[in-house]
Amino acid sequence: MLLISSANSRANAPSRNYYQLKIYHYKTQVQEDQIGQYLQLAYLPALHRAGIKNVGVFTPVDQQDTDRRIYVFTPFHSLDKLVGIDQQLQADGKYMADSKDYADASFDHAPYSRVEIIIMQAFPGMPSPAVPNLTVAKANRVYELRSYESPTEKYNLSKVRMFNAGDEIGLFRRLGFNAVFYSEVIAGSHMPNLMYMTTFTNKEDRDKHWESFFSDPQWKTLTADAEYKNNVSHADIVFLHPAEYSDF
Repeated sequence: MLLISSANSRANAPSRNYYQLKIYHYKTQVQEDQIGQYLQLAYLPALHRAGIKNVGVFTPVDQQDTDRRIYVFTPFHSLDKLVGIDQQLQADGKYMADSKDYADASFDHAPYSRVEIIIMQAFPGMPSPAVPNLTVAKANRVYELRSYESPTEKYNLSKVRMFNAGDEIGLFRRLGFNAVFYSEVIAGSHMPNLMYMTTFTNKEDRDKHWESFFSDPQWKTLTADAEYKNNVSHADIVFLHPAEYSDF
């Protein structure tokens, strides 16, 4: 009876979204304008027509002159939808017309240096993304994208359990971190890895939230648990601003 109940529970659990994080690497303002125009006028409208309600576009708070970036976050209800989206866009006549300047760029005037793509699956504890519940203007918000690498696959599973079974997600939720997503990276250049994004009204608000987090008894209990020791070997933190036309 217990086995049947457990199987039914898994069957009734919400399906977990798959996420694509596309990172455009570029160098010049001209390239930035090309990418931005393409995303705003062609790519996002086409994704909306394809049934993807919310797409996030972000730029780093501190851009690097030698490697400027634009981050595009797209959620999909299934892996098949993610894999098939490019073909679906190619069949969209309006998208093809709206993206012509971007698509037909010459090899010596490309709109970017390269494109990096990371594929993720949402955590069970937050199976789909959330639009932040903030009223402050987008230009003032700070989005924090965190990437946690682990020394081995086993340690990565430990960190994933820490978010889900250990309810680190619940701790973030209780403290009002306005998470956009939590996910395990299933394909990317830094593995094994997980990534998540939280949102704040400004940098000062962000710092206050993390101060509360690290002093919280639940966090102290989690970090004292031997099961979760040494499960992060490297962390990258990127602060981002959303584009005005971003859905997140």
